[in-house]
Amino acid sequence: MTVVAVAVTEGIPLFEVAVPSAVFGIPRPDLVDPWYEFIACAPPGATVGGWLRADTPHGLADLARADTVIVPACHDTGTEPPQELLDALRQAYRNGARVASICTGAFVLAAAGLLDGRRATTHWMHAAELAARYPRVRVDDKVLYLDQDNILTSAGKAAGIDLCLHMVRADHGAAVANAVARRMVVAPHREGGQAQFIAAPMPSGEDDRLAELLDWAAQHLDQPITVTDLATRAHLSTRHLTRRFLEVTGTTPLRWLLTQRIHRARELLERTEDGVELVAARVGMGTGATLRRHFNRAVGVPPDAYRRTFHGAAR
Repeated sequence: MTVVAVAVTEGIPLFEVAVPSAVFGIPRPDLVDPWYEFIACAPPGATVGGWLRADTPHGLADLARADTVIVPACHDTGTEPPQELLDALRQAYRNGARVASICTGAFVLAAAGLLDGRRATTHWMHAAELAARYPRVRVDDKVLYLDQDNILTSAGKAAGIDLCLHMVRADHGAAVANAVARRMVVAPHREGGQAQFIAAPMPSGEDDRLAELLDWAAQHLDQPITVTDLATRAHLSTRHLTRRFLEVTGTTPLRWLLTQRIHRARELLERTEDGVELVAARVGMGTGATLRRHFNRAVGVPPDAYRRTFHGAAR
């Protein structure tokens, strides 16, 4: 059983502790059995949110024995993390653990030296501070999360959900991650990056139009769809559509379509017996060769290898 440990320090925000608890801490025998073993590790007497006492038999040193370690947001980015926590994170990583941070938890990973020379993200409001304090970290404030060499970082609060679902997807496949997302009533995979949350919101009428357009496109992935087709359907010019797409989703229309097609292909490979050529046709990729090229680039393995790993997940 995979052990997922969350690091709790004095005054840590409640939401960022609750997110991994909700994803990894609830048994789901109908999806995967056994699920994860979830533990909270904290110094004696630590409180969450300044009022909820973390009553756990596991100290910070126990983080080193976990398979996945999650560091929620800091109580104060200007305060040096406990040395016991930094030592445990370094040891966990040396032991082969996957180490992840939510929001300003990236400051803790940076203090431990785990982000040196790596791309990392955090909440956009704290990105400049992270870059200034840790110049060896390549801070990217435009993404929702990053996954590099078993070190993962995510943007603020809700992006922690995206990150945790990403880890479930890596462990158990898209179908299982999607099932967990449905139970949490959240999107299984949000497109784009933090820019969509910094930008000014759309007028409501245009926002509704784009939401309807995305829903229509997702239902017609087997058909050839161009940017002109999307613009015509939304009653916008192609330039206006592309600009609004970037503002709302953080990506371009064609990149969004490709991502949706890859997600759909993953589900078909997991849930059906369809051959790669048929899967390619059903997701609008045209040929198996085209699907293999894009799938390998996006997922990191060919469709056949992905199917061998995840076929039958969360039927």
